[in-house]
Amino acid sequence: MNAPDDLTAIDSIMACARAAQQAFEDGATQERYDRAAQAAAWAIMEPARNRALAELSVETTGLGNVPDKITKNHRKTLGLMRDIAGVKTHGVIRDDRATGITEIARPIGVIGAVVPSTNPAATPANNIINALKCGNAIVLSPSPKGVPACDMLLRYIHAEFDKIGLDHDLVQMVPAPGSKAKTQRMLETSDLVVVTGSQDNVRRAYTCGTPAIGVGAGNVTVIVDETADLDAAAEKIAASKTFDNATSCSSENALVVVDAVYDAFVAALARQGGALVHAAESDRIVQRLWPEGKLNRAILAQDADVTIEVLGLTGQVPDSTRFIAVETAGIGPDHPLSGEKLSRVVALYRAADFDAATDTARRILEHQGAGHSIGLHTGDDSRAMQLGEIIPTCRVIVNQAHCFATGGAFTNGLPFSLSMGCGSWGGNSIDENLHWRHFIQTTRVVREIPANEPTLDAIFADYWDVAGQ
Repeated sequence: MNAPDDLTAIDSIMACARAAQQAFEDGATQERYDRAAQAAAWAIMEPARNRALAELSVETTGLGNVPDKITKNHRKTLGLMRDIAGVKTHGVIRDDRATGITEIARPIGVIGAVVPSTNPAATPANNIINALKCGNAIVLSPSPKGVPACDMLLRYIHAEFDKIGLDHDLVQMVPAPGSKAKTQRMLETSDLVVVTGSQDNVRRAYTCGTPAIGVGAGNVTVIVDETADLDAAAEKIAASKTFDNATSCSSENALVVVDAVYDAFVAALARQGGALVHAAESDRIVQRLWPEGKLNRAILAQDADVTIEVLGLTGQVPDSTRFIAVETAGIGPDHPLSGEKLSRVVALYRAADFDAATDTARRILEHQGAGHSIGLHTGDDSRAMQLGEIIPTCRVIVNQAHCFATGGAFTNGLPFSLSMGCGSWGGNSIDENLHWRHFIQTTRVVREIPANEPTLDAIFADYWDVAGQ
């Protein structure tokens, strides 16, 4: 249990954050907010610090790999800075003479952010930059294994703050050792809660009494149809599935392949380092992946050689193997391969045709991952539209490496983010990528304008023609 002094320490941190935010907001300019965001961004992007953060993240969490962490820290932050460059988050942001409404940007106050061990530097940095850009202070609650990387990131940010005269209290974290009680107190005393990570944390956020933004579970399912460029699809899937050892919630977890191209696609996967495990051997993989019914931590986000050894496949797959594709047909709680695996393992389903593939994908996402995203490799764009009208998802990612595309890319129009809202399907309050607009609120100055009152006939004439008065 936490001693009362532990919660008092949280109250003190939150009070300091609130005072720092008020001073940050008083007499603020857009330049002040922009400089603060730039300071936080450079703290993680400066190459030597980026590498140090990546190395510490892998060392302390045991998840992912250093080169990909470096790439993620750099590209996610660079993309975010591109997205917010020139965006007005201070003063008048909209003045509509027709409606007589002027909108004034206002900070929310103190943001409380719960961040995961899978991205212990990139996700906090993303939240911090968005918060500062909009005039807020922020207090982070990292997962226990993410504490060292988060602490290092904050030290780098504070060093940048010293260069431009900003208060360290604008960016703080819950002191170690973390606890549910400490995090709960932070959630309850923040002005807005942002949660990325376990669904238990998301549920706690939505019930803490503070306005909250949480994101849903990932379990990305990707359809490959008979019109797809199979080699391109296999290359993109392999790059995405293996990036940072599948730590991303946007990493492919299930591939649904139309029968007409199934064998050819399996061959294309093999050329990209995807080793096939036939359905007859799938039970053996399940037993290794979920011993005693729980996901095996020895395989979570590990390199290919570790994954192969833990699965008992040493000497049974090519030396060039980068990930494992396991044939299966089952979906639901009794078929764990249909869920998220957080490893270099993907489930492989065979479908008679595109309609059958759509049905399989829908059932997988209804089991786990509803709202998050679905991928499609195709030469027929109308099929993407079909999925967008049928599947319970907020994103249909077309002909792209999924984990690079879903959170924003330089080659698509989604905002850069590490937190994807999943709408009501995923039990979330947002259905878009978390971005700067969620860290700001507005005051509207409303003026009188000439009356715009319609007649009853203008509104109901068409209805009366059908139904009568």
